[in-house]
Amino acid sequence: MSSITIRDIAKAAGLSIGTVSRGLRNQSGLSEQTRQIVRETAMRLGYDVNHLRKKKIRRIGFLLHSQHNTLASSPFFSAVLHGAEQACKREGLSLSFIVAGPDQPVIDQVRVHQLDAYLCVGYFEPEVLDALKRSGKPMVLVDMHRRGMTSVNPDHQHGSFLATSHLLRSGRRTIALISGSPAHYSLEQRARGYRRALFEAGVQADPDLEIIAPQLGDGEAGVTAAIRSLLDRRRRPDAVVCFNDSAALLVLRQCLNDGLRIPEDIAVIGFDDIGGAAVSHPPLSTVRVDKTALGVKGVELLLELPTPEALTVTLPVELVVRDSTSCID
Repeated sequence: MSSITIRDIAKAAGLSIGTVSRGLRNQSGLSEQTRQIVRETAMRLGYDVNHLRKKKIRRIGFLLHSQHNTLASSPFFSAVLHGAEQACKREGLSLSFIVAGPDQPVIDQVRVHQLDAYLCVGYFEPEVLDALKRSGKPMVLVDMHRRGMTSVNPDHQHGSFLATSHLLRSGRRTIALISGSPAHYSLEQRARGYRRALFEAGVQADPDLEIIAPQLGDGEAGVTAAIRSLLDRRRRPDAVVCFNDSAALLVLRQCLNDGLRIPEDIAVIGFDDIGGAAVSHPPLSTVRVDKTALGVKGVELLLELPTPEALTVTLPVELVVRDSTSCID
């Protein structure tokens, strides 16, 4: 069997892996000249066409855990869904949106919809991912990572590092973190970025300033309890890094209700740059994630499968400084 891979063809032809994959499968979106380059390069290298999947993908499942199907999460995941819809429309594919949880087992759901491939978006329990993997159908994780599975994520750790470093440059030293469950890859990575920024700035991390909101209550109640516990400290933090914008907006509201000035008394920064961040009072500093691009890339990666090894794609993020943090940077 030939050891030549799609990656080898892409390198030899000077094209992306996705372009080569679409060319070999005769999919839309390429010029005839590019298709010809792909075919000629594959033939010259002796590529084994048996590496291509036997069944064409026609229907993709956009799988979302029920814990993400909330008002607070919807601004993020709806944009990811929009990106996936754009990519499917371009490729002539059908996309089914499926919410699954303890009361709606995901395996039963995917059987009903007769899916050819899965986009698993956000957190899913390991046993659920294992069950989907055993189906043998192409699967890509979006905003999640697991060893041995192809995934696409924003640069969570670097984004949180940027946010925390911005606060440090603004003169803040007692910087708290309100985080979510460390079982979520994205939140665990964001916590790492926060700690790395403190370490590199020579600021000693205080474990008491790291609050995991779900341990204090579900949804808004957990975030409210988290900021309450920080504000009631004898030495109140002068800045708060929040695990996403929805949490940060709740923190802003609680601080203002307590009569605190933002950012003079306390600075607040979020993550994701959802629509409400720019129009909050005051406008919320955050880390911008191209959520639509996550959905697009997830579909593109599905169409590249199978690949010789699992691919891990990381999309860049951008610090957005607004009035909720000191602008001295």
